[in-house]
Amino acid sequence: MTTLYAIGDIHGQLAGLTQAIEWIEKDGGPEAPIVFLGDYIDRGPDSRGVLDFLIQGRDAGRNWTFLKGNHDRMFEWFLQTPSRADPHLFTDLSWLHERLGGQDTLRSYGLDFSARRRLSAVHDEALRAVPKAHLDFLEGCPLTFETEDLFFCHAGIRPGVALCDQNEEDLLWIREEFLDFDGRHPKIIVHGHSPIEQACHYGNRVNLDSGAGYGHPLTAAVFEELCCSILTPQGRRKISMAA
Repeated sequence: MTTLYAIGDIHGQLAGLTQAIEWIEKDGGPEAPIVFLGDYIDRGPDSRGVLDFLIQGRDAGRNWTFLKGNHDRMFEWFLQTPSRADPHLFTDLSWLHERLGGQDTLRSYGLDFSARRRLSAVHDEALRAVPKAHLDFLEGCPLTFETEDLFFCHAGIRPGVALCDQNEEDLLWIREEFLDFDGRHPKIIVHGHSPIEQACHYGNRVNLDSGAGYGHPLTAAVFEELCCSILTPQGRRKISMAA
């Protein structure tokens, strides 16, 4: 039986991430395969520390797979020249808006937002402050990972569309059309992106975003084929099923 671990949205919560890794290693050892569901940055206090930690693990040869989240792409695009805005956002929002957390990410690199600043100045300083290794990491994150029974992505899939034909925007941003669908998918979809009070199994999908971006505990899960459990300080706990 193949054992695979997954970690939901991290959002700059380095302490929660290191705790989740400790639980996984206690359960499956240091070679345990882990799929990270994206959104490594924004809102939390140490986005830079999270990226440093993940890159160090990758470079040490850990069996880790890093999927891209919508926040990761917004950061990646902000660092392009010229800076690129995500067209999915509403017209009154940008990555630097307090709702999205871009300022929190850049503060972790030493940028100061105590006074009003021009976007061009913030962009120029960010290019100097963010290591190229971090941008390379974000650019290199794939959108999906799958096994015989499971399909991992950040936000979800478009129901009725073959897994191999899924659109990048849906994989990073989809919500209602995916969350409200209660029919079968080709595989169980394991995702984050849409925060809930605790990780939950809905029959056709598993949501591992337990709201770390809002200060709630980060979720680490273990999958053995179609069986799914949450890791806790006391060990495994079978994941809650939706009513």
